[in-house]
Amino acid sequence: MMDQSGIRSKLELDDERVFIAVEEIVALVASIFENIGCSALVAREVAEHLADSNLCGMESHGLMRTLQYAEQFETGYMRADAEAEIKTSERGATIVDGNGGIGIPAMRIATEEACRQAREQGVSSLAIVNVGHTGRLGAFTEAAAYDGFLSICFGGGGREKWRQVAPYGGRRAMLPTNPYSIAIPGGDRGPMMFDFATSKIAGGWIYAASSAGARLPDNVLMDRDGNVSRDPEDYFRGGAILPSGGHKGYALALAAELVAEAMLGPTRTEGGWLLLTVDTTRYREASAMQAIAEEILDELRNCPPAPGFERVEIPGEREREYREASRDDGIALPARTLQQIRELSDRLNAAKPA
Repeated sequence: MMDQSGIRSKLELDDERVFIAVEEIVALVASIFENIGCSALVAREVAEHLADSNLCGMESHGLMRTLQYAEQFETGYMRADAEAEIKTSERGATIVDGNGGIGIPAMRIATEEACRQAREQGVSSLAIVNVGHTGRLGAFTEAAAYDGFLSICFGGGGREKWRQVAPYGGRRAMLPTNPYSIAIPGGDRGPMMFDFATSKIAGGWIYAASSAGARLPDNVLMDRDGNVSRDPEDYFRGGAILPSGGHKGYALALAAELVAEAMLGPTRTEGGWLLLTVDTTRYREASAMQAIAEEILDELRNCPPAPGFERVEIPGEREREYREASRDDGIALPARTLQQIRELSDRLNAAKPA
């Protein structure tokens, strides 16, 4: 939905938004992570990933995460100085070990390695473990799809720390939001990609709403007594996010949890992920696949819209269109969230040795 500023968001804000140039906010956020102890390369990569999420309209995985990541670095939940590395397990599996650091660089390294293996072997399967938050999964699966690969990424784990979502029929938070992302080379406008939590709303939207002093959409959250609520603070008071699609979202979440915990092993830091990658050119020439994909996608775009809708959209195209339209204007952050980021920067700069 659009808020009163014309910005696509799931938040209902009473406060205003403030536009800030992309390079300005990237530099500010990168400096925060450098001051906490990240290398300059990691700090810049994470800041650019967060800014791009905002540009794509994915505020839940955007710059407000700066506050969460900084707290997790400062408390030792994540290691600022960690570097991800590729390993081979005793059983022959490829593992990308984040060594307790932020998951965004680890997921990028994993995607590059997965594509390399799939190009050589036709298909690749690898795990990403011992990482903090991995950012927007769709950024990684989409990158693989641009290179000609079908990419499937899902996971979860760490439910002892991240009791967020109630199982279907329950009222207590038991599972993480356990997202899935799939991307495949598409037609003339780029890959078809989706990236969604198995809950009715990603956990990041709860934190974004709390940071911005906003209300959530209806029917995505229940309070500790099982009553539907729009107040994000009810989540922190013992409430739970509802599963997406009822029993279907619950089943997908549970499958991801079993993969992450039972198959990949005990969770270290935040979660475990399985990344499956297929070289689509092993089945069909890229130009032929693109032509048929465009035929399918164009047919769907031309479906008459139902009441209340302007058009039928293709998953992934909205994010790219939104990025293209918003880049020159900068990023519109809730004023309260931007102020919190600036205050964090000031605090860290004041704490630096003279």
